[in-house]
Amino acid sequence: MRVLFAGSPAIAVPALERVFSLSKNVCEIAGVLTNPDMPKGRGGKFDVTDVGKVAVQLGVPVLKLEKLDASAREAVRALCPDILVSFAYGRIFGPKFLALFPLGGINIHPSLLPKYRGPSPIQAAILNMEAETGISIQRLDLEMDSGDILLQEKLPLIGRETTVGLNESIAQKAADLLEKALAGIATGSITGTPQNSADATFCRTLTKEDGFIDWTMSAQAIDACVRAFNPWPLAWTRHTGARLFILEAHWMETGAVGTPGGILCADKQNGILVQTGKGVLAITKLQLETKKALDWQSFLNGARNFLGTRFEI
Repeated sequence: MRVLFAGSPAIAVPALERVFSLSKNVCEIAGVLTNPDMPKGRGGKFDVTDVGKVAVQLGVPVLKLEKLDASAREAVRALCPDILVSFAYGRIFGPKFLALFPLGGINIHPSLLPKYRGPSPIQAAILNMEAETGISIQRLDLEMDSGDILLQEKLPLIGRETTVGLNESIAQKAADLLEKALAGIATGSITGTPQNSADATFCRTLTKEDGFIDWTMSAQAIDACVRAFNPWPLAWTRHTGARLFILEAHWMETGAVGTPGGILCADKQNGILVQTGKGVLAITKLQLETKKALDWQSFLNGARNFLGTRFEI
């Protein structure tokens, strides 16, 4: 069974490495499909995707296709793949493309489908303060994240997770689940369960502006934003016109009363305390744009008139 693996970011790398390790046993990897190199940083130097870098190290053929058009289909057909495995590739596959694979395609999605179909399910679970999330392996269908479920695994959440931390955990667990799915497909022992579309919920592509903190929200909700938007787009606010990233924080239920966004004081145990619409947010790590990240004590050492002022609403 020859696999074409489609993916781009770091979360997909362990799954790619697992498929490669199964070569000549359960399956063999025919090639990797990843996004084209993109300019990165101020210098605009073109950077290879995380999946692309690892594929080159493994000696696997790599396709970086701008469009999944007729010429792209010819390039894929030349690799003679039997099945498509997709994880965070970021594009929807059309019927002509999926027809290239005799065994169809499967997708790894980091949520308990049909919940949080779409491109940002990990962030959505944190933002909505879910008690659990999970990983689904589903058949690829023409409608986004709507195919039959082959396998699912639940992951309990304690309410302190960040997106960067959940990415690492899910990446490893997804590789294990993928191995089970491929083994089941190879032996014909796995069957899919249709999703109930009536229960489907959706998440969307995030933008930089999503990170802007609304201080009228509760401290608990802002805390969730700080965790969900780490590492991107990062939760941020403005202070005297400058953009300030809030990198680490936690919420506190207190009887403090003040104007949302008001910077109340410095607390030796908790950090910089900021009034919200309900409760107080305790900031422990922050970063001025273009400056390095600092713990709250170091930040205050260089911002002597900071306490008692207010963040922009």
